Amino acid sequence: MSLYDDAVLVLKGYEGQEELRQAYLDHLTAHPDGMWKSCGAGHLTASALVIDPSRGRVLLTLHRKLRMWLQMGGHCEPGDASLEAAALREATEESGITGLALLPGGPVRLDRHPIPPPCQWHLDVQYAVLAPPGAVQEISDESLDLRWFGYDEVADVADDSVVRLLEGTRARL
Repeated sequence: MSLYDDAVLVLKGYEGQEELRQAYLDHLTAHPDGMWKSCGAGHLTASALVIDPSRGRVLLTLHRKLRMWLQMGGHCEPGDASLEAAALREATEESGITGLALLPGGPVRLDRHPIPPPCQWHLDVQYAVLAPPGAVQEISDESLDLRWFGYDEVADVADDSVVRLLEGTRARL
């Protein structure tokens, strides 16, 4: 199955955010290249919130280009077998943590946000991953910083999309 086909199946099965979910599906129908960064009208991305429920905290990255505290994530790559695989790969690469495990149940949320030209939109499919006990993070080249924040600290450092992702993740836990 192609990554495009996987994305369509994931989105068709996603419950919630009906209008946005349909906008993602419509985008893919109109743009067969809508999985890739090269799609100028916008493209799907995959991200994951790294969470340590036993300690009530999440790992956020200070994004090098955007200079914002965000969950791990980014562009899909040709080697990604699925959106889940892309989200897990991105979380592992950007956190430096091995042994991350996807939170069951598929995507936690969808978030569409404008990006600087030449592209127009990121249509982010947001997952959550559980950090293994004793996880030690390692900063990547894509980050200015990498830091654990308590659940109650996230709203003070991150934007509303990260706060909503944390809320959705905690509800699923």
